[in-house]
Amino acid sequence: MTPPTEALAEAVARERRQVATDLCALAKPRVVLMVLVTTMVGFYVGSTGALDLSRLLHLLLGTALAAGGTLALNQYLERDVDARMLRTRTRPLPDGRLQPPEALGFGALVGVAGLAYLAVAVGGLAALVTALTAVLYLCAYTPLKLRTPFCMIVGAVPGALPPVTGWVAARGDLAPGACILFGILFLWQLPHTLAIARLYRDDYARAGVRVLPVVDPAGASTERQIVLGCLALLAVGLLPTVSGLAGGTYFAGALVLGLLFLACGAAQAVAPSPAAARRVLFASLLYLPALLALLALDKS
Repeated sequence: MTPPTEALAEAVARERRQVATDLCALAKPRVVLMVLVTTMVGFYVGSTGALDLSRLLHLLLGTALAAGGTLALNQYLERDVDARMLRTRTRPLPDGRLQPPEALGFGALVGVAGLAYLAVAVGGLAALVTALTAVLYLCAYTPLKLRTPFCMIVGAVPGALPPVTGWVAARGDLAPGACILFGILFLWQLPHTLAIARLYRDDYARAGVRVLPVVDPAGASTERQIVLGCLALLAVGLLPTVSGLAGGTYFAGALVLGLLFLACGAAQAVAPSPAAARRVLFASLLYLPALLALLALDKS
């Protein structure tokens, strides 16, 4: 038999591992990874001369902390909503594995540490853009989800700011290139999030989240916005070449990617179905990394 003291020590170790796992889940590592990728692309595209790897590493570390803290605070604020949704009710807070004060303390500590690190190691402007991202996400997008379908447009703003953070960290300014990167990320999120909302419409409705497919059950407005978002993204996605940020290879690739994405959106509009919405979502998940890879590889 295992001695009582060893059994107790093992139980404590298991509990600590579970708490660490749940705290990590609060920070949504996959979302943080996407934030880091778009931030890194913004830094790379905005860099002139040799790439400052040390500055980039500081930027990524500070951004990871700030993003993780912000996402943890978001889960703290939305814990009651998450408890009503099938797809989120097993998260640490609604499932009871963590208590709200633990999530609040963790999110605030990590988020503030990330902002402070960015301010000291990278610069005030990068920290300011990151702080703006957190404030818009927590104080505008999060409460608006229960009030208006325009929450998706508001939420697309903080979602499009990470490459701007990367750009200002590299250059120290907000040149047109930063605006183009912002526009690409902003427009990409519209068909992406609408496809998710279309797939989980009943779940969102159950929780009182007023995304467009919930307030427009027939779907006509949702499908129209998906197509319009894909069309606008097709046009804005070509601007890096037009503005001199990228070359002809990028232009050709962005055109093909944009047309394929638009075709998926149009198919969803013509014959709406869960399968078609999944194709739009899958296309969005392929489009963005492929476009950013092209931009990095064919940077002028």
